[in-house]
Amino acid sequence: MLRVKDPQRSVKFYEYLGMSLIQKISQPEAKFDLYFLAYDSPNAISHKAHWSDRQGIIELTHNYGTENDPNYAIANGNAEPHRGFGHVCISVDNIQAACQRIEEAGYRFQKKLSDGRMRHIAFALDPDSYWVEIISNNKAEDTENIRETDPSTYRLNHTMIRVQDHTQSLNFYQDILGMSLLRTNESPSSKFNLYFLGYVPGANNDVNTAPLEGVLELTWNYGTENDADFKYHDGNSEPQGFGHIAVTVDDLDAACKRFEEKGVRWKKRLTDGRMRNVAFVLDPDGYWVEVVQNMKLKGEE
Repeated sequence: MLRVKDPQRSVKFYEYLGMSLIQKISQPEAKFDLYFLAYDSPNAISHKAHWSDRQGIIELTHNYGTENDPNYAIANGNAEPHRGFGHVCISVDNIQAACQRIEEAGYRFQKKLSDGRMRHIAFALDPDSYWVEIISNNKAEDTENIRETDPSTYRLNHTMIRVQDHTQSLNFYQDILGMSLLRTNESPSSKFNLYFLGYVPGANNDVNTAPLEGVLELTWNYGTENDADFKYHDGNSEPQGFGHIAVTVDDLDAACKRFEEKGVRWKKRLTDGRMRNVAFVLDPDGYWVEVVQNMKLKGEE
């Protein structure tokens, strides 16, 4: 979940990336709206699926009035001293043509393909300056001369968050949340590792993650685990921006009971407050993880 200043501008941006608005939940009494966007063309992995039964979905939260407040600004998670959340990522068919299309539409870039040494990835900026990584489903060198791109083939590939202690975080996401380690990218010369996790049965750390959706990327910078005073910004304390990731489960009550038995830290139990159909657990860095019922698995989609 990402908080946004102006939902019209944000929805327009993500729709330009090929996503569709598949669900909107209005809460006028609480003065906020939720917008759920995902890839939903016939080429999409989760075409026509219920919002709770998708592998990749982005939730935008708009608090009423922020669009008219000239002083309202989002913390995008990439500026000190509020680093934590890093980016969302889309994978595309022909990366040069895809980036050219985005640039011609007038959208800004944090990093163009031609910037720096990594010529196979780019980072666009959404209207709130959240970073959107762009990667390719095909080898970048094979698509240099292709001038067309088809957004209906894009994937909402992953969300990246930075973690202090990779061992604790990997244990949480694998043992507590049941994910598999799909791929590891070690960069000792740059002193960081990337870990890609998701729900892929039988995965053994050698998966090509580019065609997938709903992947979680953990970035670990060497040495942070030994700094007792080090802490990443979770996006929910001021200044706010990123809110949470979410997992859907087969049986919400049973899943929360299991989490309790595993000794997780809670932000909100099912029994807390008025919303008895949602829970939030905390990962080792204090990031919120929303837990909701998969309605298809419950037979109520």
